[in-house]
Amino acid sequence: MAAVTAAMVKELREMTGAGMMDCKKALAATDGDMDKAVDFLREKGLAGAAKKAGRIAAEGIVYTLVSEDGKKAVAVEVNAETDFVAKNEKFRSYVADVAAQALNTKTENIEAFMQEKWEKDSSMTVAEALSSQISIIGENMSIRRFTQVEEANGFVASYIHAGGKIGVLIDVETDVVNDAVKEMAKNVAMQAAALKPLYTSEAEVDSDYIEKEKEILTVAAKNEKPDANDKIIAGMVMGRIKKEMKEICLLDQVYVKAEDGKQSVGQYVAEVAKANGAKITVKKFVRFETGEGLAKKEENFAEEVAKQMAGN
Repeated sequence: MAAVTAAMVKELREMTGAGMMDCKKALAATDGDMDKAVDFLREKGLAGAAKKAGRIAAEGIVYTLVSEDGKKAVAVEVNAETDFVAKNEKFRSYVADVAAQALNTKTENIEAFMQEKWEKDSSMTVAEALSSQISIIGENMSIRRFTQVEEANGFVASYIHAGGKIGVLIDVETDVVNDAVKEMAKNVAMQAAALKPLYTSEAEVDSDYIEKEKEILTVAAKNEKPDANDKIIAGMVMGRIKKEMKEICLLDQVYVKAEDGKQSVGQYVAEVAKANGAKITVKKFVRFETGEGLAKKEENFAEEVAKQMAGN
């Protein structure tokens, strides 16, 4: 059986919000398999959907850049070791240069991007320019990822939160581009930044994901109501699936600025479209959060977990 470490318990707790000892038991029961441990906790009713995107770690910034005509945009993430460097103007200026190159690159592959000629100095590759910046700034850095978004029949909106902790791009197909429609797009981008959706709409959700959720929620419902018949269990499961879709799908989420607290983002977009005589579709979004999914140095929390594990 795999040893359950304090770091594993910490990671599972961050992913699920479950208690430390419950996380330890789940890992022990699943031989240290993180994904199975998440399912174990959910089946016991001790956790929600895995918050894998919420494991914030490395420092750095997310930067977005939109072309002058608004038809194309890019989001990039560049990491550094400390928050101090992430706030440094030399670092931020360098990240802006990376974004300018990423906006026009023909590759989607980060490895190929690193081998391109650096537009600011063609005697170097992007990788060599990065090495040069590392020597200047005095801290290890990496260009982690970038994503381009293009929209020929509308525009791409961008939003940066907290000075670069979160960056969002929204692909808006529309036959009317005015201040009201642009404001709507910014509001939707802010929604995506704040509520961390996984999909644009329910139509994007993979059928395998839905089936897996049904399996987990069925076990959880039966544990919760062992005497309930299959029809009641099925009703409980479908109700929870619908609730989850409203949480993970951007257009199905409750719009945070809705006065009645009920209007969905999709309904808000439709309302703006009607008011401006426009046909508007929010086709997709990109959301980067600095350091998501990366591992950070173990701090006092790990020691706290270790102490509790040793005592139980």
